[in-house]
Amino acid sequence: MAGINKVLLMGNLGRDPEVRYTQSGSAVANFSIATNRSWKDKQGNRQEHTEWHNIVAWGPKAEFVQNYLKKGSRVFIEGRLQTRDWTDNQNVRHFKTEIVANDIQFMDRAPDSSDQGGQPSGPSGPPAEQPGGE
Repeated sequence: MAGINKVLLMGNLGRDPEVRYTQSGSAVANFSIATNRSWKDKQGNRQEHTEWHNIVAWGPKAEFVQNYLKKGSRVFIEGRLQTRDWTDNQNVRHFKTEIVANDIQFMDRAPDSSDQGGQPSGPSGPPAEQPGGE
């Protein structure tokens, strides 16, 4: 029986995405998103914690990220967890855990032109990244 490796996250980009291209011409985007949780401790004080997640998107997904997302953008990510390791020039081994995005949905809202206050209304940009391979 095969295992399941699935991650679902909704959060905000902490910085603008970095997009580069492989030697074969495939786009790859790297960005991070923040998720927050809050709770009350035993004394009744509200506590908060922010968790940062490294995201990688390939091909058409990377181009979607480049065209539509920026620091602060709210996104829904569906993907899989992956850990890479490498050894640097000083022979120190490093590990990096990241989410490889299979689906990216743009969650930001555009201001309604009839709303003078600029409050969010309907979706802005494409509702979801179109399917595509890595």
